[in-house]
Amino acid sequence: MKKGMIVFILLISQMSCKDFLDTKPSDFLSPATYYATEEQLNVGLNGVYDILADLSTYGNLMQGYMGLDADEGWFRRTGGVQVYNVVPSDINITNLWRVFYKGVSRANILLANIQKPEMDETKRANIKGEALFLRAYFYFVLVSNFGDVPMVLEPVTTPDGGNVARTPAKEVYAQIVKDMTEAETLVRPITELGFGGRVNKSAVQGMLARVHLYMAGWPHNDPAGYTEARKWAKKVIDAGIHDLNPSYQQVFINYAQDKYDIQESILEVEFWGNSLPPYQQAGRVGTNFGVLYGTTSVTGVSYGWVYSVAWLYDSYEAGDLRRDWCIAPYTNSGANEIPRPATVRFNRYAGKWYRKYELASSDITSPNTPQNFALLRYSDVLLMFAEADNQVNGPTAEGFEALNKVRRRGLGLPVNTPDPDKDISGLTKEAFQLFIEAERSRELCYEGLHKRDLVRWNKFLARMEEGAAAFRVEMPTSPLVEYFTNAKARDVLWPIPEREMGINKNLQQNPGWE
Repeated sequence: MKKGMIVFILLISQMSCKDFLDTKPSDFLSPATYYATEEQLNVGLNGVYDILADLSTYGNLMQGYMGLDADEGWFRRTGGVQVYNVVPSDINITNLWRVFYKGVSRANILLANIQKPEMDETKRANIKGEALFLRAYFYFVLVSNFGDVPMVLEPVTTPDGGNVARTPAKEVYAQIVKDMTEAETLVRPITELGFGGRVNKSAVQGMLARVHLYMAGWPHNDPAGYTEARKWAKKVIDAGIHDLNPSYQQVFINYAQDKYDIQESILEVEFWGNSLPPYQQAGRVGTNFGVLYGTTSVTGVSYGWVYSVAWLYDSYEAGDLRRDWCIAPYTNSGANEIPRPATVRFNRYAGKWYRKYELASSDITSPNTPQNFALLRYSDVLLMFAEADNQVNGPTAEGFEALNKVRRRGLGLPVNTPDPDKDISGLTKEAFQLFIEAERSRELCYEGLHKRDLVRWNKFLARMEEGAAAFRVEMPTSPLVEYFTNAKARDVLWPIPEREMGINKNLQQNPGWE
């Protein structure tokens, strides 16, 4: 059984408003009488964690359905946000907004009652730190994808929720940094927890690096962002706790087999079972991505929604073991794996999450999987440090070494042993930045990070246009080029959901979505 948030899910499933800023609270566990014991605080905290595994967040939608891969892959169906065919009434965007705000509401209620029970103060501080981080993370997803968003830091007590207007993104980011910085002093180190399924000190530090990179990039252009990102990433590195797993493939096999590796996997969303009673906390990791196949006891159900692209395939150098793991070199036929010819580069399935590695106790005939999903890996921390260090200091030995650790693992070399034949060095600041950008895709593709990376580099639309041109060369008659051609300048942000606009008249729509 997974540690962390699995227990008490049914108990807390209604511990918040039905929706945010629109209906009267309908809690059956009233804050006035609840949160009286340490156990009840932990129940409430589990309810906040539960948001990460919801089908409208990482349980399903953020696994291929929200266009987060940008030009790293394309969704092989028409219509919807997954192919940038978006309208403000889109149900997936509406549900994602609704569920993340439900998480904000749950965290606000918990934090408002954190002092109620008599309990050990260290444990109280741990709970507070985790709740602060989770609320900040929910706001981070919201502000990075919607721009200015209503920021509410207290429990909603009126039926209309106060009809809060959109808070400027700069203020939202400032609150995110404030909450995460406080959380960093309160949560436990990952070595004490022993697994990456709960908020820990390394996770908070690493996520602060990501937040500051977003603040440093377009459209915020915060001049202090890179300095802060470098500082927080270096804290993770200097702690001496983390290192790269020698095998890139094993990182993802571990997620499939419920094996924790706290050196590599710093923060992950936990899933368990196949959604049949009593296993209620399953997701779609390995189902939405992966090699297409129906019910089988050998390979596992996968919808294979996302295909890879030529530029990513070609960007891997000879001997890079990550290529044929991230981009499946075969398709399924029964229990047989049929190799894809080298000329096929736009019709290769995005791999990385393979159901065939799940434990024998898993029901791989079900589309619901127990595989965990990575929110933060140590390789990401190393690449964030390299990027931020380069922006602050130009190319340095430290920055090159952080990037080369990631490269060496990909090439099957000892991670911590310099290799003069393969290591990267001697690049200009501009060339090093471009190399880091490509390395992030080689290492982190299909982990839900690429679109926001392109946005902060101010390259999203240009890269989607390049993707369309390349797609037409290899698949000139396919209408599915719309995945790329539908993308417009407005798509750097999602529209404010039409439903929320109808309820809260103080909300204004994003540019291009009016």
